[in-house]
Amino acid sequence: MKVAEAVGRAVTAAGVDHVFGVVGSGNFHLTNAMVAAGARFVAARHEGGAATMADAYARMSGTVAALSVHQGPGLTNAVTGIAEAAKSRTPLLVLAAEVTRPTSNFYVDQAALAHAVGAVTARVTSAENAVEQACAAVRQALHERRTVVLNLPLEVQALDVPDDAPALVVPPPPRAAVKPTAADVAALAQVLDRSRQPVFVAGRGARGPGCREALVALAERYGALLATSAVARGLFHGDPWSLDVSGGFSSPQAAELIRSADVIVGWGCALNMWTTRHGRLIGPQTTVVQVDDEASALGVHRAVQLGVTGDVRLTARRVLETGGGQREGFRKAALAAGLAERVRMRDVPYEDGGSRERIDPRTLSIALDDILPAERVIGVDSGNFMGYPSTYLSVPDQHGFCFTQAFQSIGLGLATTIGAALARPDRLPVAALGDGGALMGAAELDTVRRLGLPMVVVVYNDDAYGAEVHHFGPDGHVLDTVEFPPTDIAAVARGYGFEAVTARTVTDLKAVSDWLAGPRTAPLLIDAKVAGDRGAWWLEEAFRGH
Repeated sequence: MKVAEAVGRAVTAAGVDHVFGVVGSGNFHLTNAMVAAGARFVAARHEGGAATMADAYARMSGTVAALSVHQGPGLTNAVTGIAEAAKSRTPLLVLAAEVTRPTSNFYVDQAALAHAVGAVTARVTSAENAVEQACAAVRQALHERRTVVLNLPLEVQALDVPDDAPALVVPPPPRAAVKPTAADVAALAQVLDRSRQPVFVAGRGARGPGCREALVALAERYGALLATSAVARGLFHGDPWSLDVSGGFSSPQAAELIRSADVIVGWGCALNMWTTRHGRLIGPQTTVVQVDDEASALGVHRAVQLGVTGDVRLTARRVLETGGGQREGFRKAALAAGLAERVRMRDVPYEDGGSRERIDPRTLSIALDDILPAERVIGVDSGNFMGYPSTYLSVPDQHGFCFTQAFQSIGLGLATTIGAALARPDRLPVAALGDGGALMGAAELDTVRRLGLPMVVVVYNDDAYGAEVHHFGPDGHVLDTVEFPPTDIAAVARGYGFEAVTARTVTDLKAVSDWLAGPRTAPLLIDAKVAGDRGAWWLEEAFRGH
């Protein structure tokens, strides 16, 4: 057996059951070996799309996913997606064919490239150790929550694995939960005992099994309101004391309540500039606590008065076990009545800025929220438009929203939704894109159609890079470089085999209801011609922070 086959079989046996990529000569045998061993291969049209699909699949499935790429350009094409995964601490294994001869056209320092975007690297160095080195890379991705680039030199891939080489593969156990110290538990309980208006903000580290239940129980004890970072949106869906998202996507009422808290506890949450609106959601007298299972994460983005190293679920349960009576906290009767409606963005009054030719993006989003089934998984691209689907489209839980925005790259939204859809086949996938990101990632429309995904793609089309228009336009700058002639994106989608509709008014969305009623023989793209007269509220907040 060649090393390429042995590594492919070993990675699959170690628990990697989905591999995304574009196959070339350098990763052909390895990828086929994974398929032969039972893994599903998802062929993308571009390595950048494949990387983001793998990232989203890993996030939404809770497992390690793999990306398979050709040497040199295969890896460089995937770098933006790898950077997003690395910055998000996604457990992702990148299987990268490699040439080591500097005179080769395919040569690039792949280890340096990976390190430059925050990934860690490993290399298969011999036929004798190939299986163990591959399995070690899977363990590192899982246990350290890292994106690992495993370089596979072509000359090593072609070697024969000795008959006496170790071949036993044991799937790595789940990452062990980090237990908080008794002193930290007591200190956190003391802070909450003294609080009068606490707010819990849950982040990526609170998306795991049992976290919601533990946090809801503890919040009830101390009368805390509940919010999330954007990546954990949906965690507290349906709870009457939920404020939805903390930060730039907060409604005015939610922001006001968070700002008035005397204690804010970040649970598996970085409390970065987006979640705190550059610190403006934290009052001058607010006590800030951060709970994270990695000590190195504490206080990185925001000064904290108490940092607790521990697993979110375990820490919340330990604090609850300290006893103590029920506290009213923030949960006063006067606040309770209709809180959910007052903190939802769709219930905030606005003056409709639409016309016969352009639909207001808020009106579009509210209408789609009513039309689309509640059991959905939403992927969102980056741009001026992104706040509308991220706040106006509700999600059933934390597995209904996939937010690949750590690197703030446009063009990832469609691939994000493909990966999320494969991880959650029980839900309707909805991709929310701007026109710039939609055209940048348009090749993956073919992947959607080829995979038979019943996806709805919504393009908020203002014929521009809207963020730049609203950033530089008010100062009188010429905008010719960021505004474009109209593009019929619906026609582009039909060329890929989609059903498509151009939406200028709410009436045009009847076609969406008709598509949902079935039969659904193809995915649907909505080319929504949105009004672009002003920047989104969240973007104004972001610019103010800079």
